Amino acid sequence: MLDDSLKGQLKAYLERLVAPIELVASLDDGDASRELRELLQTIAALSDKISVLEQADARTPSFLIRRAGAPEVAVRFAGIPMGHEFASLVLALLQVGGYPPKVEQSLIDAVKALPGPLHFESYFSQSCQNCPDVVQALNLMAVLNPNITHVAIDGANFQAEVESRQVMAVPTVYLNGEVFSSGRMDLAQFVAKLDTGATAREAEKLAAKDAFDMLIVGGGPAGAAAAVYAARKGIRTGVVAERFGGQVADTLGIENFISVLETEGPKMVAQMEQHVRHYGVDVMNLQRAEKLTQRDGLLEVSLASGATLRAKTLVLSTGARWRQMNVPGENEYRNRGVAYCPHCDGPLFKGKRVAVIGGGNSGVEAAIDLAGIVAHVTLLEFDGKLRADAVLQRKLMSLPNVTVLTSAATTEVLGDGSKVNGLRYKDRGTGDVHEIALEGIFVQIGLLPNTEWLKGTVELSPRGEIVVDDHGRTSLPGVFAAGDATTVPYKQIVIAMGEGSKAALSAFDHLIRTSAPAEQSGAKAA
Repeated sequence: MLDDSLKGQLKAYLERLVAPIELVASLDDGDASRELRELLQTIAALSDKISVLEQADARTPSFLIRRAGAPEVAVRFAGIPMGHEFASLVLALLQVGGYPPKVEQSLIDAVKALPGPLHFESYFSQSCQNCPDVVQALNLMAVLNPNITHVAIDGANFQAEVESRQVMAVPTVYLNGEVFSSGRMDLAQFVAKLDTGATAREAEKLAAKDAFDMLIVGGGPAGAAAAVYAARKGIRTGVVAERFGGQVADTLGIENFISVLETEGPKMVAQMEQHVRHYGVDVMNLQRAEKLTQRDGLLEVSLASGATLRAKTLVLSTGARWRQMNVPGENEYRNRGVAYCPHCDGPLFKGKRVAVIGGGNSGVEAAIDLAGIVAHVTLLEFDGKLRADAVLQRKLMSLPNVTVLTSAATTEVLGDGSKVNGLRYKDRGTGDVHEIALEGIFVQIGLLPNTEWLKGTVELSPRGEIVVDDHGRTSLPGVFAAGDATTVPYKQIVIAMGEGSKAALSAFDHLIRTSAPAEQSGAKAA
């Protein structure tokens, strides 16, 4: 299951174990149990601090990682944590074994202070790039606080459980038997949701900060590039973001970032944040901007937490989000059959019928990926033809379990009150209305800029994009913008980074020109 190269890397990591750990497996005679037994024995053979035991559990196959002599320090995986979750397994081994986490001490203290009992169950899929953040955060919480337990469950291995709980999107988290969250969350977000006073305390700290020379709103590729360029000028720089990394964190494969043959979104986000923090940038995560104003010669950004940040110049890089269909039933059945990430949620629909809405590259790629998992894919495109690249269209048309419908306007998501069971669409050519019976709908119809909070402050295009000139200037002096939230064409990572760098340089130029001493008149020559 692990090749020699991976074994070598894992052996090097396991040398960091401080305390001995036990891998307590619940196994049967099935193929998955045989694979898991092989994996655990391989891991144990790499370190004399690891032993393997067998003990029945309610979920099989599963295994508990616990600290020898301290059974309260433990986490459990139900299924086989490979794919994107292999990193979660490695971290769990190290942290249960006493290796200190690379987390701010204030956050560690906040986790330790949480009252219990808190029993978390998280559902993941091995192809989900959003799931590791959730699994790793909950695992660390269980290691730090004896009042917290966590089981990470591979939904593909426990289909009956997934269906009985109607889990139709990953990551989904249950707390003490009730749904707690759905979607990507990190450690700080979990603490903020569990500790109701955390938001107010953080807002108080933010409000006390001095004015920044340059404040970047948004932590995607454009914002990260702007922060690096600004900080390298030696000025006081801050980044305030609802989620550092933005859309990139939800991107599976990246193969067109020049000089990097291939990478994955979460890995790129980690590298961006490391680069930004290397220059001492003040990164304020989990903060949503709500209003932009001017006062006493400074720009002010009001946050949802109640805090207000001040700056001499501003770079807006708020990015975009998935565009919704805005049809009846879509919001009602979101995460109950309506999904936006085929890589994350596709495995939950194994053997079922699904639809993909959208015939661009994203939609066609999603249909191709899903066709290898589900029973049948119906792709619906509003236009009279697909807009995806020709090579993708040829691949799509070669698949036997895909139906393509063009000139099809989705009009309603249908369900039984608890989950999706179909959709209704209108044939734009004939006007006829049809229904399709299915279990899942993946929406892939483009992006919507995150600019609603800027209406009436800076000029926006009819599509809601921030209007910028060739220097990244907006209609408001001192305010610049970059990335997917702007009118710059071609929403690509490499373009966003270039535009972010340009906006920061333009903002710095504005800063030095507006802060330069006034020319003195009447001065006598020496």
